[in-house]
Amino acid sequence: MTALDLSSPVAVVGTGTMGQGIAQVALVAGHPVRLYDAVPGRAREAAEAITARLDRLVAKDRLSGADRDAARDRLVPVEDLAALADCALVVEAVLEQLEAKQQLFRDLEDVVGDDCLLATNTSSLSVTAVAGALRNPGRFVGLHFFNPAPLMPLVEVVSGFATDFGSATRAYEMARAWGKTPVACADTPGFIVNRIARPFYAEAFTVHEAHAADPATIDAVLRECGGFKMGAFELTDLIGQDVNESVTHSVWRSFFHDVRFTPSLSQRRLVESGRLGRKSGQGWYDYGADAERPEPHTAEPADAPAYVIVEGDLNPAGELIALIREAGIKVRQEDEDNGTRIVLPGGGQLALADGQTSAEYRDVVYFDLSLDYRKATRIALSAAQDTPQRTVLEAIGLFQALGKDVSVIGDLPGMIVARTVARIIDLAYDAVAKGVATEEDIDTAMRLGVNYPLGPFEWDRRLYRDWAYDLLDELHQRDPSGRYAPSLALYRHAYATDPREAQ
Repeated sequence: MTALDLSSPVAVVGTGTMGQGIAQVALVAGHPVRLYDAVPGRAREAAEAITARLDRLVAKDRLSGADRDAARDRLVPVEDLAALADCALVVEAVLEQLEAKQQLFRDLEDVVGDDCLLATNTSSLSVTAVAGALRNPGRFVGLHFFNPAPLMPLVEVVSGFATDFGSATRAYEMARAWGKTPVACADTPGFIVNRIARPFYAEAFTVHEAHAADPATIDAVLRECGGFKMGAFELTDLIGQDVNESVTHSVWRSFFHDVRFTPSLSQRRLVESGRLGRKSGQGWYDYGADAERPEPHTAEPADAPAYVIVEGDLNPAGELIALIREAGIKVRQEDEDNGTRIVLPGGGQLALADGQTSAEYRDVVYFDLSLDYRKATRIALSAAQDTPQRTVLEAIGLFQALGKDVSVIGDLPGMIVARTVARIIDLAYDAVAKGVATEEDIDTAMRLGVNYPLGPFEWDRRLYRDWAYDLLDELHQRDPSGRYAPSLALYRHAYATDPREAQ
């Protein structure tokens, strides 16, 4: 099954931001495009807006004048659904209301030919439910573009319960022919990206609600230690707090109030107060003209220890051993069967976040997981109220000697990056086990859809095989609500025989 022929007309119904973006993608790919909106005049206005964007592409030398003129000639706003009769594909991008979408596709089924592919750009509704109103649901697929559609490379191609394999394949190849990177997934709440990305927001909000750190510090740790392009608070301000919360609620409800997807009370209060982020001028941060961006908590300078004792190999933080030596600090390594840690001159210990707390031990400071300890510019430490100040200062001084800013947060198990990455990995394994998508497509979706530095499986391969499981198991013991209970799929992965060990 091949992609649509470029001579085949494509229709976009709904001419808001997403509809215009999808129409532009099809238009630039070479298709005749018809725009329809139920509100009179909207399709014409959308066509003018798309043409203006094509003009800007020409001004930036990203599109030739001739190609712009040809695309403009292929773009036709229409005022009646009947004008879509000969279209080979109709993509819907109307309001996220099930009844409205179902009625639209019932009407379309009376207009278009039997071989016309019907698609919804829904991000929160069930593709199966929308298709349930059709006489022929087999030709119905989800085509979830990401905003802004002309720039974002990812398209989730979603097969509903009744979608024919040929229809899904046709849609997949069409997205690829349009220059996009398609991933195939089953019709599950949130599809791939909005399902697996929930912990990125949820765990940041949890750290904040536990008073372990403020939003600016959490965002800085996620960026400068975790390698994420943006922190959770600044990203939700950009998306819109109401939009982000709506997706979270949709996934939570669709999973029958699964505690793993529970929405945030602090975000609810933000939305109730009208602080929706950049678009309202205030969200987690103030975007007023004279507002100053709050700085992350950064520890004052402390003296570096003269030496450390490293017990074990520190994996997945093994790079720290070389960094400590390069900083001129003497390192004595000792084999250790009972764990991996750094022993400081005063007798206190540094350990990688493992789901436990400093309060459970007399003299332990935890440090957070990093995407790359060499490139990281910030490290988070956590300590209990009764952790000796000497140990905290020695830990701060050690990481400062490595050229890192240090943020000391509250004594929260799993810290910031570690708990976030572990939960993302868990949801990814659970999704594969339940037939949502392949490991490769999930990694692709998370890198391209939300710009993660690594896909969940790529990240997992950098860590100990049982790292995510062990950390979540420890978190679950301290919060037995079920939120952190590792999935059966992650358990199987953690305790399966490693092929490298079986040789």
